[in-house]
Amino acid sequence: MTLTMPWQPNALADLSECLDLITADGTVPGGVIAHGTFDSEPSYLTSGIVAPECGDARPSPDTVYDVASLTKVLATWLLVGTSLMGGGFTLDTPVRELLTGIPAEAPGGRVTVSQILAHTSGLRADTRLDQYRNRTEPLAELIFSEDLIAEPGAGHRYINRGFILLGLALAHYRCRRLDELAAELWQQLGMTSTTYGPVPRSAQVAPTEQRLSGGPRLWGMPHDDNAALLGGVAGHAGVFTTPADLAAFATHLLSSYSSDGPLGRWLTASMQPQAEIEPGLDRGLAWILADDDQVAYHHGFTGTSLYLSPATGRYLAICTNAVYQHQDNRTRLAPLRALALKAITDEP
Repeated sequence: MTLTMPWQPNALADLSECLDLITADGTVPGGVIAHGTFDSEPSYLTSGIVAPECGDARPSPDTVYDVASLTKVLATWLLVGTSLMGGGFTLDTPVRELLTGIPAEAPGGRVTVSQILAHTSGLRADTRLDQYRNRTEPLAELIFSEDLIAEPGAGHRYINRGFILLGLALAHYRCRRLDELAAELWQQLGMTSTTYGPVPRSAQVAPTEQRLSGGPRLWGMPHDDNAALLGGVAGHAGVFTTPADLAAFATHLLSSYSSDGPLGRWLTASMQPQAEIEPGLDRGLAWILADDDQVAYHHGFTGTSLYLSPATGRYLAICTNAVYQHQDNRTRLAPLRALALKAITDEP
């Protein structure tokens, strides 16, 4: 059983100050940080406004954000884990076996479920689904037929198209749309505001980028172009959720970990390092691992992050619409994300 540990006294104050600073300097219109432990009610830090389009509406636990690549853990990773529990395939199963009509000799025919989750598949790194316009072959077949850029399992390279492929495979294998499969699980976890886009515009939905000068911002539509080309439903991006639902997701995972439940065992398995990203950071199954592989986290390009510390029972989620100004998020959000990682790893 996990013994929950309190936060380091200054950690949350530092996070709040940093969120206020990046709001004040225009990096983000505003944002919410959810934090807590699996055996307590979540708490929230907020700053700024949702966006100028939303008037004076302030971000809240119920503000809806496009979480971009957090889709990989909120939907695809979660669905792989629950599917594995039902048997029928394993992490070492070639993904083509979850589909039909893909020959074993196809360039991507050897790529396994675990290799896609660990970003070691060797598939092409550029996503660019627009290159397939006017092609009549199924998308999975097109992806599998392309030459690999590395031997499967040889090393880490972040690849969105692997998760797109895995999303297609899960839907085919389970005989249901990916968004339907995910929605069923989210309901079971109490994530009642989590959905694939598009979602209706409102003051509680954070707009993202203005693609054309003078044009409207993306608002309720997936920011990721490739998810949009797939109708908003994809294995790598397209999910909209709230800080409150991210807290519910983290709470369920950490609670299951503490009680050795099925989702907790899946989290444990996923926190076994599969490939080195850089010194001090490993890739597990979908998650980035830090602090000697004791902390799992993932980022979303739009300005979101989720951190889990199973050993201490703590979690932390960041929700911002940092792409509102079309800025370099990795650079501008780096201080906030660094403080978040420090907060969740610090001993009290």
